[in-house]
Amino acid sequence: MYKSFFKLEGLNMKLPLMPKATAIWLIDNTSLSFTQISDFCGLHELEVQGIADGEVAVGMRGFDPVDNNQLTREEIQRCENDNSAKLELISSDIIESLPPRKKDTKYTPLSLRQEKPFAILWLIKRYPSELSSSQIAKLTGSTKNTVEAIRNGTYREAVLESKSPMDTGLCSYQDLEKALNRAKNKRDKAEAEKAKEEKEEKEAETSQI
Repeated sequence: MYKSFFKLEGLNMKLPLMPKATAIWLIDNTSLSFTQISDFCGLHELEVQGIADGEVAVGMRGFDPVDNNQLTREEIQRCENDNSAKLELISSDIIESLPPRKKDTKYTPLSLRQEKPFAILWLIKRYPSELSSSQIAKLTGSTKNTVEAIRNGTYREAVLESKSPMDTGLCSYQDLEKALNRAKNKRDKAEAEKAKEEKEEKEAETSQI
């Protein structure tokens, strides 16, 4: 079932040191929700889900926010018991002196063209029915024919590896969120129209009896 994704806001708020590594630790060692972790670390919820699935930040070690005086055990337990609660960062001179964090720094490959087939395969495997071939092509800067070829296994080269298009810099998590929401709205509209037509057909049959 498709789920709605939250919008990332408040990027200028103070965040913990090593946000992505902190998110890894929180995923592995707490029962906090993805939303709570993404809010605290300033990451998109899709990115947190990718970390939990082992598709983002592969090989990165977790950073314990408790041992590093960014969170208390009590604060984590408070939020574990209340999914609507938000983690509050311990006041720190080091953190307060840091400039506002606007965006994650990410590895940008020398040739994005070589990364496109891997990114296309990643999107196909993760969202097989949610995203159309044209949407995947737009997200990766490719063509619909290329996406269809990879989807059907007829691409000129064997694509055996998949890579997140967000990690390689082909698109952002916000771009992916917009595409998913647009696809969901389109499906909902189609289903509503189909239900309306079925209802009208039943009413017509009933009136003829």
